[in-house]
Amino acid sequence: MIETKPSDAMRGIGIVQSDTPILHQPSQPLHLPTEHDLANAIVNDLIAAMHRARRVHNFAKGMGIAAPQLGIGRRVAVVQPPEPNARAITLLNPTIAARSDDEDEQYEGCLSFFDVRGKVPRPLRIEVEVTSLAGEIHRKAYQDGLARLIQHEIDHLDGILYTARMKPEAQPIPVDQYRQTGRTWSYE
Repeated sequence: MIETKPSDAMRGIGIVQSDTPILHQPSQPLHLPTEHDLANAIVNDLIAAMHRARRVHNFAKGMGIAAPQLGIGRRVAVVQPPEPNARAITLLNPTIAARSDDEDEQYEGCLSFFDVRGKVPRPLRIEVEVTSLAGEIHRKAYQDGLARLIQHEIDHLDGILYTARMKPEAQPIPVDQYRQTGRTWSYE
């Protein structure tokens, strides 16, 4: 019996993998409200991909996906918080407007190279500006695990993979050595 690697499972459900150039390029912003229909179509594609990913893996820490991970070079991402029945957060043209000086370092995974996990330092609190479908700018604060998820997805939109955020001496570990699958991130 041939065992399927986690990255092969993600590729099989339509997730672009790390060797694809679109993941290393900044995404183009949406022109809202003009591209309202395009924004909705991309968000629907992202949500459908998240549903497919949940059939492959348990995301106890929550999950996110950015348009480049579906081969779409536009500045759109969706983040699903870990709490049951929590509403997905849609990020249209997101930018990080403020970051706290306080940070922590936790393991992250990525749908685009799901065979490893890497320890990534990130600010504990961020403020994010997004554009509404009507073209209005809104700002919202996020903290702890949700801030981590959103920063990870915004990095995708900037063409940055989490391995670029790891400390120079840190190395990703194989997923079979990672011992925190099925657990939420820990904050005190």
